[in-house]
Amino acid sequence: MLEKRIEQDLKTALLSGDRITTETLRGVKSALLYFKVEKGKREEGLSEEDEISVLKKEAKKRTDSAELYLKGGREDKAEAELNEKKIIDQYLPAEMADEELIRLIEESIKEENATDISAMGKVIASVKQKSAGQADGSKIASLVKERLVK
Repeated sequence: MLEKRIEQDLKTALLSGDRITTETLRGVKSALLYFKVEKGKREEGLSEEDEISVLKKEAKKRTDSAELYLKGGREDKAEAELNEKKIIDQYLPAEMADEELIRLIEESIKEENATDISAMGKVIASVKQKSAGQADGSKIASLVKERLVK
């Protein structure tokens, strides 16, 4: 699972003296542990889906922070945040191509017999399940909304 790979990479980063990777992976490891404790899964561990969810949240935090730093004129801090995001992205599945995502959305709309915005939640849930962490939730939501609000 991802957590074991992160632990191995953390050891490698520590031994090689890679400070940025070490700090980033320690933060990610901490976030995973916090999530495990919160969900009462400390002994059994997390599913890969849960691990991916935590990693996506951590990557999004870095992106949001970088945007704020850029607005504040702190390009150096923004670059540091984006470097951390690149490290986290290595553990995430590749993003699904837009064409494939749109196909899943159209398929889910048909399966749910969605004709208007009231079915948006069901369609989004279906697409998220089918995409298996390979598509951003906000992107899914906006594309579903585009197709249901006509």
